[in-house]
Amino acid sequence: MRSHDLTAGRMIGVVFDHGDDFFTALADACRAHGITQGYIPMFIAGLSRAKVVGTCQRLDNPDAPVWTHVDLANVEALGGGTIAWDNTAQRILPHIHITAGLKEHSATAHTSHLLEATVQFLTEMLIIEIDSPVMRRLPNADLYDVPQLSFG
Repeated sequence: MRSHDLTAGRMIGVVFDHGDDFFTALADACRAHGITQGYIPMFIAGLSRAKVVGTCQRLDNPDAPVWTHVDLANVEALGGGTIAWDNTAQRILPHIHITAGLKEHSATAHTSHLLEATVQFLTEMLIIEIDSPVMRRLPNADLYDVPQLSFG
């Protein structure tokens, strides 16, 4: 377990527009407000399509990360995540998870790591900026190089 006191900065409200690419709109909002790190306590979203981590195949190693995705369409989603900064690429590195209900399948839900999405009607989000410490994502060689949040 790792923990650190966080010093919060500003709180930004963001509304994505119909047809927006989710991650492009998130990056644009962060750029517009100079946010390089923070957390998203929750957001609500309608998504015309989304890719989330998942598979319908048997896993050879259930302890290893899943690198494939499942395609979803016409979903209502609830999500949250964190934002770290990639100093080398000079861009945010969001880590977003969602629970997405498929509207035409009795709102049957899928929950996983969001890889891609297109906004349908709306996405409403709060971003809480973190002033300190520095938040980075560092690959953990002991855990399949999964990038993990680090502080300081």
